[in-house]
Amino acid sequence: MSKLMIGISGVRGVVGDNLTPSLLVNLGQAFGTWADSGTVVVGRDTRVSGDMVKHAVFSGLLSAGCRIVDVGVCGTPSAAMMIRKLGAAGGIVISASHNPIEWNALKFFRSDGVYLNQEQGRELLDIYYGGDVKKVGYDRLHAVETNDGATANHLERVLALVDLPALQKRRFRVAVDCCNGAGSVLALEFLKRTGCETIAIDCAMNGLFPRNPEPTREHVTVIRGVVRERGADLGFAEDADADRVAFISEKGEYLGEEYSLCLAARHVLSRRPGKVVTNLSTTRMLEDVAREFSCEVVRTPVGEVNVAEAMLASGAVIGGEGNGGVIDPRVHYGRDALAGVAIVLQYLLETGEPLSRLAAAIPAYQMSKQRVECSRRGISPVLRLLAGEKADRVDVRDGVKLDFAEGWVHIRPSNTEPIIRVYAEARTQEEADRLAERYRARVEKFLKGGL
Repeated sequence: MSKLMIGISGVRGVVGDNLTPSLLVNLGQAFGTWADSGTVVVGRDTRVSGDMVKHAVFSGLLSAGCRIVDVGVCGTPSAAMMIRKLGAAGGIVISASHNPIEWNALKFFRSDGVYLNQEQGRELLDIYYGGDVKKVGYDRLHAVETNDGATANHLERVLALVDLPALQKRRFRVAVDCCNGAGSVLALEFLKRTGCETIAIDCAMNGLFPRNPEPTREHVTVIRGVVRERGADLGFAEDADADRVAFISEKGEYLGEEYSLCLAARHVLSRRPGKVVTNLSTTRMLEDVAREFSCEVVRTPVGEVNVAEAMLASGAVIGGEGNGGVIDPRVHYGRDALAGVAIVLQYLLETGEPLSRLAAAIPAYQMSKQRVECSRRGISPVLRLLAGEKADRVDVRDGVKLDFAEGWVHIRPSNTEPIIRVYAEARTQEEADRLAERYRARVEKFLKGGL
């Protein structure tokens, strides 16, 4: 049986295996209890299992006395924005994001449209595991309401980021790969409204993913060729629920998800200097970008909610994560692929430079990502030992991050798997691989009882 992943960041599992209707009903009932039988917005991505999951969740929410607003098939950021717009108590997005098609998941949001934080997530899990849920009688059951305004609401907020008349006049040629995911209609409508000549790749919204939904280099080979062959100004690829984006330059080069936030930040800071927030595992390129405009980068533990809460607290002008997740507070305090696209298009418009040149202006680093299988019991002792390592700076808020002049390494337990992640970054791939391998080996040695 596949591993069911239940944690404060949500619940993920394989349909037909461990993500069962009874589990989903219980989770819906627990969230309805946590939301105090209030209004709950529910949206989903295009996965073919979406209807099964949705109706099971509906049953749980209704049994707890909730009023449900079904916003239908839309991206995670589109659904999250409707929570705040409608004054709901919270929301559930049914999406396994970048996971393969056999997976599905529930993502839990609070009333401001931001993910539950660690304390709120634990409250929800306590209700779920404790079984102390609300159960209402027939006279307190609500009819499910539908609202098809999520995509239009999202589109108008993103269009406000750009100079629409100037973009319409410029007519960029843009290739887009949405993996037949939930952001397809929104992305195509945005490109139409901004006057772009669109080359659409897999934007059918049928939930049949033609590639792995994660927009990494090895998964987005088709769009790279299309950009070169069709002479596009740029290309972009989204994941299945449209909260992550990766860019392709006019040369057909995959820039990497780390560049999505860095390019967006460089443009935003050039116009509106302020604080930038990101997590501990995001590239050091962001410090170089911020330093150019005498701005500060605030680092948080890994997790979108940690970044969002730090942005709210600090009044940051831009933030996000190095996995292609751009957060622009003018739109929403959540990762948003389309917001990233809008900012980068505006950047190209204002500078008149090609995307490859804008990316080359940012000092480059290389990253190495490794992992070590480890039981939950073995993780804490390893991290305590690593916290004593000599480095220019040691951060223990989320595992252990060691900063050196030549680069950094971040060793942290996964939130969803029994593994320790070892991420390293340096100026060259060889240096990054060497740094990651050194600490991967140390972790394995510590696990075997070595020092």
